[in-house]
Amino acid sequence: MGTMKDTQTTIKDDFTFTLKSTCLNENYHPASQTRLTTNFANLARGANRQQNLRNALNMINNRFNALAHLDNPKGDRYQVELEIITVTMSIDDKNGVNDLPMIEVLKTNIFDRKTGRHIEGIAGNNFSSYVRDYDFSVLLIEYNKNKSSFCVPENFGDLHGKLYKCFVSSDTYKEHFKMSPIICLSVSSNKTYTRTAYQHPVLGVEYLQDQYSLTDEYFSKMGLKVRFFMPPNSVAPMAFYHSGDLLADYTDLGLISSISTMETFQKIYRPEIYNANSVAGKIYQPSLKHEDYSLTRVVYDREERSRLAVEQGKYAEEHFIKPYKSVLEQWSSNFSH
Repeated sequence: MGTMKDTQTTIKDDFTFTLKSTCLNENYHPASQTRLTTNFANLARGANRQQNLRNALNMINNRFNALAHLDNPKGDRYQVELEIITVTMSIDDKNGVNDLPMIEVLKTNIFDRKTGRHIEGIAGNNFSSYVRDYDFSVLLIEYNKNKSSFCVPENFGDLHGKLYKCFVSSDTYKEHFKMSPIICLSVSSNKTYTRTAYQHPVLGVEYLQDQYSLTDEYFSKMGLKVRFFMPPNSVAPMAFYHSGDLLADYTDLGLISSISTMETFQKIYRPEIYNANSVAGKIYQPSLKHEDYSLTRVVYDREERSRLAVEQGKYAEEHFIKPYKSVLEQWSSNFSH
């Protein structure tokens, strides 16, 4: 943990993915190339940066031990160790190779103090992407200017979905990660969720959504399905985007590591939903206007995050989408997963 790793995989003749990992602890400082909209980077700046990180990491560990309570009487058996996985993509356009930031996620690792063993967790937490920023914060907004009703461009999310599939199916990914990613997000504030009778021992009570959201459709182009669960002692369901079988393909401790990590970040930046003082009912519609909630001891700048999403979407447009338009279109038309 904490060491930088570089691994490359060539994709066709045009693209090369590079993977780097950095330890996320209370001493973490965002690197210049880090996507500053990522939740952990937001917490790691300003006067309270070290206390923010320490509090967030303590929340993650406490939640993990509460869920992994078997043979853990003092609630301190496990420690979650987090890696920031940064993926860049190089394109050789015959005028030189350009390294372009692509994806950033958190990977969980679990240290078992009782056995002294490290246990692999799950990648995908806090998923963020420059192309996704471009799609949602630049392309979608520009496309809907002067339109009377909201609509989505043709082929919206196609390129992003193919790039994601390409990376996850690459040798680089398979060398470093045993399990496919789980991307855990907040539920949508304009959808309604209904509780079912099904209850998973780790994921908790399952909810069903009344209709697919734009995010669901966007993630489906990445080859991901979604299920909604409210873990034990949580107050609202979360969206778990996954490929394969969510209930069979992952270990209990792996699922717990994703829940504890993502629920902590949701409590920090969606307290109206995930740190509410009342539990989601049988029929539930989330709202960021909900006022009966508690704040964590972590300072989070939600306004800055929204502004940076636009800036980084424009960066992707300037340095990736526009200069390599013909290369990307040709690659995308030939890509088969």
